[in-house]
Amino acid sequence: MAMGRGSGEINMTPLIDVLLVLLIIFMVITPVVPKGLEARVPQPAPVALLQFQEDRAVVLSIGKDQSPRIDRESVPMENLSGRLRDIFKTRAGRVCFVKGDGALEFQDVAKVIDVARGVGIQHVGLMTQNLERGK
Repeated sequence: MAMGRGSGEINMTPLIDVLLVLLIIFMVITPVVPKGLEARVPQPAPVALLQFQEDRAVVLSIGKDQSPRIDRESVPMENLSGRLRDIFKTRAGRVCFVKGDGALEFQDVAKVIDVARGVGIQHVGLMTQNLERGK
């Protein structure tokens, strides 16, 4: 038998068909579920709610002489727990902010925080001087 010298070309059409089918299969199988956490952009609070929160926020401030004040009312340290108890008796939210003079040591501020926690205030926030200047 004589072997002919024909050209040995491979037919590419069936190979391309198989590759296209495989590509479609992998596209369908691959999950399109987004990965990551769902987060919402914070929305600004309504003006009425902001005014309500400002009216309800209690600020304990401590001066250089370690005298506590509730909002703008000066209160002796001995009467601080009783006065706080009276203020928070009618409030559902037990939140207050503590603002201390920059010259005070933290132990002086911690005394006021301890009094507030002893009265039953659940959340005590510390105000920095940056927040104070922003008013």
